[in-house]
Amino acid sequence: MSENTSQKALRKMATATCMVALLPIGLGALVTTLKAGMAFADWPSSDGQNMLLYPWLSDFRTHPDKFVEHGHRLAGVVIGLTAIALAISSWGYRGWVRRYGLFLLLAVILQGLLGGARVLLDAGTLAMTHSLTGALFFSACVVYRTLLSPQAAVWKQVTEDRLSITSVAISAILPVVVLAQYFLGGMLRHLHLLRNEHIIGAIITLICCVWVGVSLVRAANPVLCRCGVAVVSTVAMQFALGLGALTTRFGFQKLGYVSVFGSLEQAIFCSLHTVVGILLVAAAFSTSVWTILLLREGRFTAAAFSPTASSVQGGVA
Repeated sequence: MSENTSQKALRKMATATCMVALLPIGLGALVTTLKAGMAFADWPSSDGQNMLLYPWLSDFRTHPDKFVEHGHRLAGVVIGLTAIALAISSWGYRGWVRRYGLFLLLAVILQGLLGGARVLLDAGTLAMTHSLTGALFFSACVVYRTLLSPQAAVWKQVTEDRLSITSVAISAILPVVVLAQYFLGGMLRHLHLLRNEHIIGAIITLICCVWVGVSLVRAANPVLCRCGVAVVSTVAMQFALGLGALTTRFGFQKLGYVSVFGSLEQAIFCSLHTVVGILLVAAAFSTSVWTILLLREGRFTAAAFSPTASSVQGGVA
């Protein structure tokens, strides 16, 4: 197999890993929404049976909590196998490509063990941690895929002269802001704490993401422009879903809306809010990684950090 064909195969495998990773993420979000995390008290077995031999489909009508939780476990197996295939695909490369592939395999193994510990210890804090590390794992998969892009070498050579130092700085630290908000969301979702803090954090995160996104869509570098589009689009969806999640979970007294636990609209909004939150974390990490990488490559011109450039950016950057 030629080097070019091998590179294409690795990129396809990295893309597949990102897509497959959304399976346990989506089902895990639904598990939390339906409070089905302890549908089984054992792990890795399910009600004492081999996980792969458990009659999963029979629970669809009679035990929906077990159906969703076991589906999450099976999705974990699938992403584990996919990570193994990715590690094998990256083994023929030297340097960071091979190490990154092995890192993702190790990360998914640890993620599975953490999920098992959550069940065996019946700990809500571990459930929240499992969600947070899941977001980090997916972000790592997305970053790996962008770094493997055939345009990556070209992107690293593009000089950026349209961004102010403020925009570059916020782009670099954006994952810190988004992760802090994701943590507050986890506290509310898993431990029923910090509701007001999560709402305030949502406003701060929205401002930072819009600032970065609007700045980056005007960037000269194509990868920064794409990151800007990803950040703006995901934060807009996340904010709208957050309003829906708060309404369906806590009700809206002024409109006479009373929340009903386990309702269809609650399951949809709360679960999608978690999934899109993870997409936002991934977008923030991709933005930060490429910003820092371009800084190391010296691709931001001195003009980009001058007072003149800052004034041109106006209130956006």
